[in-house]
Amino acid sequence: MSLQETHRPLVEAAFADRKLLSQPDHRYAVEGTITALDRGELRVASPPATEDGEWTTHAWIKEAILLYFATRKMELLQVGPFEFHDKIPLKKDVESVRIVPPGVARYGSFLEPGVVLMPGYVNIGARVGAKTMVDTWATVGSCAQIGRDCHLAGGVGIGGVLEPPSAQPVIIEDGVFVGSRAVIVEGVRVGREAVIGAGVVLTSSTAILDVSGPEVVEHRGRIPPRSVVIPGVRPKRFPAGEFAIPCALIIGQRSESTDKKVSLNAALRDFAVPV
Repeated sequence: MSLQETHRPLVEAAFADRKLLSQPDHRYAVEGTITALDRGELRVASPPATEDGEWTTHAWIKEAILLYFATRKMELLQVGPFEFHDKIPLKKDVESVRIVPPGVARYGSFLEPGVVLMPGYVNIGARVGAKTMVDTWATVGSCAQIGRDCHLAGGVGIGGVLEPPSAQPVIIEDGVFVGSRAVIVEGVRVGREAVIGAGVVLTSSTAILDVSGPEVVEHRGRIPPRSVVIPGVRPKRFPAGEFAIPCALIIGQRSESTDKKVSLNAALRDFAVPV
């Protein structure tokens, strides 16, 4: 039987009635789910079979994370000269990835082979794809799904979406470049090979305006694949007057005629995107 068949009913029952956590089988299901996340055997959200499909969020796995916090006690963790006081231990068995001190990945996260984690942070439930760079002081929030061959530049903030359990996490698909100090939160999905310029802020309510054609096309919550995005503002009238509010501007697309690296360089050069 699969972990979903054995663990899911017990996790869901305990989430509905926390008293069940006093029973060994329910606690084992919670702990086993987190162990499977840590090993990459489970993931909080699964990618679609086709590019146009939707990701599937597994609410019961997020419920297990919330229950895991409830079962853990604060403890002193020592790593060389550093001391931490927390409920969740640090990730171990990371030989297949590069973690530069004081980069931190929490137990229950999964880093695929070839990931480079500079002095940044990856939270529980998050998954980072192979050969992705999490640059200095970039943070990957709980349950975020980061694709392969991505680059999260210095200071990027990828938000965590743990509650409600049914909510989609932030999803960064394969080959995406996210520029310095960009912020992506509230379950926003960034399509593969997109370029997000420095300082762009994307929330579920951020207006994403494609201005590359003769008429503006508005998106919310999702960046189409290969889009080149920069920060922008647009006017909005309030009782006190008209003011400019932040938005994101899609100013073009990466070329499909070149490979990913050449395309990225071309996008930064042709559109003068700050990184």
